Amino acid sequence: MYAIVEIAGQQFKVSKDLKVYVHRLSNEEGSKVSFDKVLLLDDNGTITLGAPAIEGASVEAKVLQHLKGDKVIVFKKKRRKGYKKRNGHRQYLTQILIEGISATGGKKAAPKKEAAPKVEKAVEEVAAPKKAKAAPKAEKATEKVAAPKKAKKTDSQE
Repeated sequence: MYAIVEIAGQQFKVSKDLKVYVHRLSNEEGSKVSFDKVLLLDDNGTITLGAPAIEGASVEAKVLQHLKGDKVIVFKKKRRKGYKKRNGHRQYLTQILIEGISATGGKKAAPKKEAAPKVEKAVEEVAAPKKAKAAPKAEKATEKVAAPKKAKKTDSQE
Protein backbone atom coordinates (compact mmCIF):
# COMPACT_ATOMS: atom_id res chain seq x y z
CA MET A 1 0.00 0.00 0.00
CA TYR A 2 1.35 3.42 -0.94
CA ALA A 3 0.06 6.96 -1.21
CA ILE A 4 1.01 10.22 -2.86
CA VAL A 5 0.71 12.93 -0.23
CA GLU A 6 1.48 16.65 -0.18
CA ILE A 7 3.79 17.59 2.69
CA ALA A 8 5.03 21.16 3.18
CA GLY A 9 4.26 22.12 -0.43
CA GLN A 10 5.89 19.07 -2.05
CA GLN A 11 4.42 15.76 -3.20
CA PHE A 12 5.93 12.49 -1.96
CA LYS A 13 5.22 8.84 -2.70
CA VAL A 14 5.15 7.23 0.74
CA SER A 15 4.57 3.79 2.19
CA LYS A 16 4.67 2.34 5.70
CA ASP A 17 8.05 2.44 7.54
CA LEU A 18 9.60 4.84 5.00
CA LYS A 19 11.93 7.66 6.13
CA VAL A 20 11.45 10.91 4.21
CA TYR A 21 13.27 14.25 4.31
CA VAL A 22 10.83 17.16 3.96
CA HIS A 23 11.06 20.93 4.35
CA ARG A 24 11.33 22.01 7.97
CA LEU A 25 8.16 21.33 9.99
CA SER A 26 7.29 23.28 13.13
CA ASN A 27 6.60 20.13 15.19
CA GLU A 28 9.02 18.98 17.91
CA GLU A 29 11.22 15.89 17.58
CA GLY A 30 9.39 12.73 18.65
CA SER A 31 5.91 14.19 18.06
CA LYS A 32 3.25 12.66 15.82
CA VAL A 33 2.09 14.41 12.65
CA SER A 34 -0.91 13.70 10.42
CA PHE A 35 -1.15 14.79 6.78
CA ASP A 36 -4.65 15.06 5.33
CA LYS A 37 -3.84 16.11 1.77
CA VAL A 38 -3.66 12.61 0.23
CA LEU A 39 -3.82 12.88 -3.56
CA LEU A 40 -3.71 9.17 -4.51
CA LEU A 41 -4.08 5.88 -2.68
CA ASP A 42 -3.10 2.43 -3.91
CA ASP A 43 -4.43 -0.45 -1.81
CA ASN A 44 -3.21 -3.71 -3.42
CA GLY A 45 -4.04 -2.62 -6.96
CA THR A 46 -7.16 -0.61 -6.09
CA ILE A 47 -6.32 2.98 -6.97
CA THR A 48 -8.32 5.87 -5.55
CA LEU A 49 -7.80 9.35 -6.99
CA GLY A 50 -8.70 12.55 -5.22
CA ALA A 51 -10.10 15.67 -6.76
CA PRO A 52 -7.80 17.28 -5.57
CA ALA A 53 -7.57 15.32 -2.28
CA ILE A 54 -9.27 12.23 -0.90
CA GLU A 55 -11.65 13.07 1.95
CA GLY A 56 -11.04 11.15 5.16
CA ALA A 57 -7.70 9.67 4.06
CA SER A 58 -4.62 10.58 6.05
CA VAL A 59 -0.98 9.66 6.54
CA GLU A 60 0.43 9.42 10.07
CA ALA A 61 4.11 10.10 10.66
CA LYS A 62 6.58 10.66 13.49
CA VAL A 63 9.16 13.47 13.47
CA LEU A 64 12.58 11.88 13.95
CA GLN A 65 14.93 14.88 13.79
CA HIS A 66 15.54 18.37 12.46
CA LEU A 67 18.73 18.84 10.47
CA LYS A 68 20.41 20.82 7.72
CA GLY A 69 20.88 19.48 4.21
CA ASP A 70 24.10 19.38 2.19
CA LYS A 71 25.81 22.63 1.31
CA VAL A 72 24.80 24.02 -2.08
CA ILE A 73 27.20 26.43 -3.82
CA VAL A 74 25.76 29.05 -6.16
CA PHE A 75 28.47 30.49 -8.43
CA LYS A 76 27.77 33.25 -10.95
CA LYS A 77 30.27 34.55 -13.50
CA LYS A 78 30.22 36.82 -16.53
CA ARG A 79 33.20 36.19 -18.74
CA ARG A 80 35.57 39.00 -19.69
CA LYS A 81 33.84 41.38 -17.27
CA GLY A 82 35.61 40.50 -14.02
CA TYR A 83 32.32 39.59 -12.36
CA LYS A 84 32.30 36.60 -10.03
CA LYS A 85 29.82 35.94 -7.25
CA ARG A 86 30.04 32.94 -4.90
CA ASN A 87 27.13 32.23 -2.63
CA GLY A 88 25.63 29.19 -0.96
CA HIS A 89 23.20 27.85 1.60
CA ARG A 90 22.11 24.79 3.54
CA GLN A 91 18.42 23.84 3.46
CA TYR A 92 16.62 23.23 6.77
CA LEU A 93 15.04 19.76 6.70
CA THR A 94 12.97 17.46 8.89
CA GLN A 95 13.30 13.67 8.82
CA ILE A 96 9.98 11.88 9.32
CA LEU A 97 9.04 8.20 9.58
CA ILE A 98 5.76 7.15 7.97
CA GLU A 99 3.89 5.04 10.53
CA GLY A 100 0.67 4.34 8.66
CA ILE A 101 -1.73 5.20 5.87
CA SER A 102 -5.44 5.23 6.62
CA ALA A 103 -7.98 5.16 3.81
CA THR A 104 -11.19 5.51 5.81
CA GLY A 105 -12.58 8.11 3.43
CA GLY A 106 -12.64 5.91 0.34
CA LYS A 107 -13.90 7.46 -2.88
CA LYS A 108 -14.98 11.06 -2.75
CA ALA A 109 -18.71 11.58 -3.37
CA ALA A 110 -19.69 14.42 -5.67
CA PRO A 111 -21.72 17.14 -3.92
CA LYS A 112 -25.42 17.20 -4.85
CA LYS A 113 -26.45 20.16 -6.98
CA GLU A 114 -29.86 21.77 -6.64
CA ALA A 115 -31.78 21.55 -9.90
CA ALA A 116 -34.86 23.55 -8.80
CA PRO A 117 -33.39 27.08 -9.12
CA LYS A 118 -32.12 26.33 -12.61
CA VAL A 119 -35.56 25.09 -13.72
CA GLU A 120 -37.28 28.20 -12.33
CA LYS A 121 -34.83 30.44 -14.15
CA ALA A 122 -35.43 28.58 -17.40
CA VAL A 123 -39.22 28.90 -16.94
CA GLU A 124 -38.90 32.66 -16.38
CA GLU A 125 -36.90 33.05 -19.59
CA VAL A 126 -39.49 31.09 -21.63
CA ALA A 127 -42.46 32.94 -20.08
CA ALA A 128 -41.03 36.39 -20.78
CA PRO A 129 -42.13 37.68 -24.20
CA LYS A 130 -39.33 38.20 -26.64
CA LYS A 131 -38.89 41.67 -28.04
CA ALA A 132 -39.39 42.05 -31.77
CA LYS A 133 -36.43 43.33 -33.71
CA ALA A 134 -36.57 47.03 -34.47
CA ALA A 135 -37.26 48.03 -38.06
CA PRO A 136 -34.20 49.26 -39.97
CA LYS A 137 -33.76 52.99 -39.88
CA ALA A 138 -34.76 55.09 -42.87
CA GLU A 139 -31.30 56.60 -43.08
CA LYS A 140 -29.82 53.24 -43.95
CA ALA A 141 -32.30 52.82 -46.81
CA THR A 142 -30.90 55.82 -48.70
CA GLU A 143 -27.56 55.01 -50.15
CA LYS A 144 -24.95 57.50 -51.04
CA VAL A 145 -24.38 57.92 -54.73
CA ALA A 146 -20.71 57.76 -55.57
CA ALA A 147 -19.25 60.26 -58.03
CA PRO A 148 -17.99 58.75 -61.31
CA LYS A 149 -14.28 58.08 -61.32
CA LYS A 150 -12.07 60.02 -63.69
CA ALA A 151 -10.31 57.98 -66.32
CA LYS A 152 -6.56 58.04 -66.31
CA LYS A 153 -4.86 59.48 -69.31
CA THR A 154 -2.49 57.26 -71.14
CA ASP A 155 0.46 58.26 -73.34
CA SER A 156 -1.54 57.77 -76.54
CA GLN A 157 -4.35 60.12 -75.40
CA GLU A 158 -2.08 63.08 -74.77
